[in-house]
Amino acid sequence: MKTYKPLFAMTLLAATIQANAGVSQAEQADITQFLDRFHQNPLQVMDEIPVKENHQGQAATVVSKFSQEEIESKAYVTKKDQFKKSIVKAQKRVGYARAASQYNDNPARLVDSGYQLIRNVHTMDQQNLHSAQLDEVPWSDDYWALYKGGLGARYADNGFWNSSDWNDYWTYTNQTKTPDSYVVAGNIDDLSPSEKYDLLVGDSGYSMTASNWNMGKSYYDRNGSVERWMGLCHGWAPAAYMLPRPKHSIVVKGANGEDIKFYPSDIKALGTLLWAEASPGVRFIGGRCNTKNPARDENGRVKDQKCFDTNPGSWHQSVVNQLGVSKRSFIIDATYDYQVWNQPVYSYSYTYFNPETGVAYDNAKDAMIAIENYSKDKFKKYRASNAKNVVGVRMRMSYVVETSPSHREYDDSRFDGITSVRYTYDLELDKSGNIIGGEWYTNKHPDFLWTPGPNDRAMSYVTGNGEWKEGESIPQSWRSQATWMSRYSQPLTSIVEELFKRASQ
Repeated sequence: MKTYKPLFAMTLLAATIQANAGVSQAEQADITQFLDRFHQNPLQVMDEIPVKENHQGQAATVVSKFSQEEIESKAYVTKKDQFKKSIVKAQKRVGYARAASQYNDNPARLVDSGYQLIRNVHTMDQQNLHSAQLDEVPWSDDYWALYKGGLGARYADNGFWNSSDWNDYWTYTNQTKTPDSYVVAGNIDDLSPSEKYDLLVGDSGYSMTASNWNMGKSYYDRNGSVERWMGLCHGWAPAAYMLPRPKHSIVVKGANGEDIKFYPSDIKALGTLLWAEASPGVRFIGGRCNTKNPARDENGRVKDQKCFDTNPGSWHQSVVNQLGVSKRSFIIDATYDYQVWNQPVYSYSYTYFNPETGVAYDNAKDAMIAIENYSKDKFKKYRASNAKNVVGVRMRMSYVVETSPSHREYDDSRFDGITSVRYTYDLELDKSGNIIGGEWYTNKHPDFLWTPGPNDRAMSYVTGNGEWKEGESIPQSWRSQATWMSRYSQPLTSIVEELFKRASQ
């Protein structure tokens, strides 16, 4: 028996490859190996964290934003839930009416096509939507951690990187080496993005820098520390595809006539802050589970629907319609664990498989199985009452991750951090092939999905009118407005968009 199964699998694999020219040997082997492990020990596989790879196919190194104590106690679950609540509160109606949907899991609430989205797997096949890649990669940037002062971090100053404590960083930038000392020494380059912005708008009180430090101050005063996970990734993720990539550094005139060089990293930082503090509202779907250890069944499947997160059917429709049809990114919490979240997606590709036999196909018609014939079904009691067929999907998703800021004079996609991950799930289909649900084969899967609308802008409470001419300081009327808005951590929209415009040309 121990030798029969591998020999049978090899024979099946060879026959499958010959019959399905559109499916590679590697794809079939990947699916076969995964399903073998899944059926032998579903409890173990359901609890695995999907393997992440970098753009070169090597295992991705992911640095956690949480402490070891938070990881072991699963305190990160509550902290991520706090963020999701803030995103939900920021929702606005965008582009079309929204019907109520149980557990906020209707893909029509997310994608640009709204209720005109493609729901049928046969239509997806006919339109060759098995894979898609955006023409332009969303740009990578730092998440500007609050324990470093947010945009107040002097990332290019070697003297800045000597601690992991908010108070040490604050003392260095506010007492040991004040920003004015850099200006007097002619060393403006080493100032932080927010300090350069304050010089640009003529704010001698450095209000923008102070507001960035104050983001972490309340946490420090209350707890004696600022947690490493706190930052502006919720601003970077949408800005990365809503604003054009800054391709090169630019030199602009400060309010006092000094030359200020903004590197691509400085400009990205301001775009990140703008989208973090002046977001126009977002479309959001997905679960909100604040239970650290949700109950599971005998196969490891989470019982509580509130903790099931995004349904595979909603996930599949969102990916195909947003990336494949609308050709626009959206943001995912890549896996419900402590490692990564708020990542703009870049590409996807998927292969179908028969969930009973494990045989891979390049179309849903050949891969689907009647639900009454699916004898190995680990999720039978959860199936939709009107589901007639089930088809397996093995998807490879690539998304952009954060990188460290630098004084590099130019930026392009070669410097982006891109991570890929594989998700395995099945889709429940009605008699016509419409997606009505599905089941994940791992509990670690995309948790929530969100995006601004295609024409949205992050707008500060006020923004300057008129023109900022190249070679000149910003208009006088903008200066007081910018200083006032800095108290709310909002850079002036007109300034940020002009910086991106000049740097992207």
